[in-house]
Amino acid sequence: MYYSIRHLTKFRYSEHVSESLMEARMQPRSDGPQRCLSFQLMVQPKARVQFYRDYLGNMVHHFDVPGRHKQLSIVADALVDVQPAPSLPASLGESAWDEMDDMIAAGDYIEMLMPSHFGQSTELLEKFARELEVDSREKARQRDPLELVLNLNALLYSKIAYVPKSTQVDSPIDHALESRRGVCQDFAHIMIGLTRRIGIPCRYVSGYLFHKEGERSKEGATHAWVETLLPTLGWVGFDPTNNVIVGDRHVRTSVGRDYADVPPTKGVFKGSAESQLLVAVHVAPSDAPPVDPDLGAEDWSQALREEAIEAESAALHLQQQQQQQ
Repeated sequence: MYYSIRHLTKFRYSEHVSESLMEARMQPRSDGPQRCLSFQLMVQPKARVQFYRDYLGNMVHHFDVPGRHKQLSIVADALVDVQPAPSLPASLGESAWDEMDDMIAAGDYIEMLMPSHFGQSTELLEKFARELEVDSREKARQRDPLELVLNLNALLYSKIAYVPKSTQVDSPIDHALESRRGVCQDFAHIMIGLTRRIGIPCRYVSGYLFHKEGERSKEGATHAWVETLLPTLGWVGFDPTNNVIVGDRHVRTSVGRDYADVPPTKGVFKGSAESQLLVAVHVAPSDAPPVDPDLGAEDWSQALREEAIEAESAALHLQQQQQQQ
């Protein structure tokens, strides 16, 4: 499936700031069943955008706006091809946990097993684990690991309500666990905490979702889910917000230990102004043909231009609706 994605981000300042330094993690990854065919990042005021690939394979764009400004706009356009993930088996077999332990011992997965900034155990998480009957490794490992993760995915969906703006981007998991309300980021962090404590490597995934009618996550925004490491299968994506296995409607931009590693934008500015953040995301199916290796970036940008204009119009309309709510 081909998707055209436009991600608009605006920072508005109460007064002029003298400089902005910014990182952006908005470029979809090219690995597994997903290929990023084209990507362009535009900044206003204009700045020289550079990029690098971090140790987890995420593309990180960064720039410096040195002049005085009261607004900073970032527009990311991407064309992505996402193929369906392979079907999962009914179970992984009686030796699955032994295979899991051997795979962990032979690989470098310690970061996705250890506590992280948002993915750490708390008293409320321990209480929630007892409620779900996964409070000990011994008890959890009585079940097939794939069955266990699928069950956790469903339980989080049923026991925590999805409520937009019920938490903040820097909210600890206790806020969602106490109120039993949260957003996709909270669902991901809670699942990370639950799976790591029983010895299953789990990582946070940021990206986009092409929504279907009736899904709980918020359209017009970024999305988050998790990937767990399973024997014979490798990294498998689960979306506890919507109780689905990640497929060809999920577009991955970055993976990390938790949200603190992979926010879409992260930066600082010089000045004493207060800032306001506005975000709008538009994901639309595209009829793009398979990528031609003889085409350069400029050719792909030209091919995307008409779709980008339509996507921008839709995203700005959605942004205006959000501001009026």
